[in-house]
Amino acid sequence: MENITPSAFIQEWVRRLAPALPFDGADARRSAFDVRRALDVAMGRGRHAIVLARAGFKTFGVDVRLDAMRDARARAMSEGHALACWCADLTRTVMPTGRFDLIVVTRYLQRGLFPALEAALAANGVILYETFTVAQRALGRGPTSPDHLLERGELRRLLGRLEILFEEEVLTPDAVARVAARRPR
Repeated sequence: MENITPSAFIQEWVRRLAPALPFDGADARRSAFDVRRALDVAMGRGRHAIVLARAGFKTFGVDVRLDAMRDARARAMSEGHALACWCADLTRTVMPTGRFDLIVVTRYLQRGLFPALEAALAANGVILYETFTVAQRALGRGPTSPDHLLERGELRRLLGRLEILFEEEVLTPDAVARVAARRPR
C-alpha cells in the first residue's frame, strides 16, 4: 500500500514558501488572473499535490500510473481543489520550461531529469526534493538499486546550479536527503 501521509519536510516548506513565492507578473499589479503554479513529480496518489492545492497553488501532477492519478484527482476534488493530472513517462516526455514556481519531488530518483527540473522552474522558483540515500539499504526496506539511491552529497551536486536554501541527510526513520533550492532570476 502506498503511503499517503505527506512528508513533514514538504509540508513545512510549502507552508513557509506559499506566502513568499511571487505570483506571475510579480513586478506588476496583481490581478484576478495571477496564479502560482506547482508541480508534483511522480505524484502517486497525490499526497503532496493535495498539500500544494490546499496552499493555494494551481497544482499539476505527473505520474506514469493512470490509476494513481485518478485517485489523486478524486481526493483533490473531494476537498474542493482542482488538480491537473498529466500521465507521462518522464524518460520519454519533455517537461515545460520556466513554468513552475514550486516543484516537489519525493521518493523518486531519475538522475537524467535534473536539468529538465531546473529548466521547468520559473525565475525565483523553488524545488523541494527528498529521496532515499544508499544508507537506506541498512534499514532493510525500500529501494536497493543504486539507480534509485543517492550517494552522500549527491543531491546538492545534482542541483548545483540552484541556490541551496536548505539541505540535510538523515538516517532515521528513513535514510533520505532533502534539499530546498531556488532558481535565480
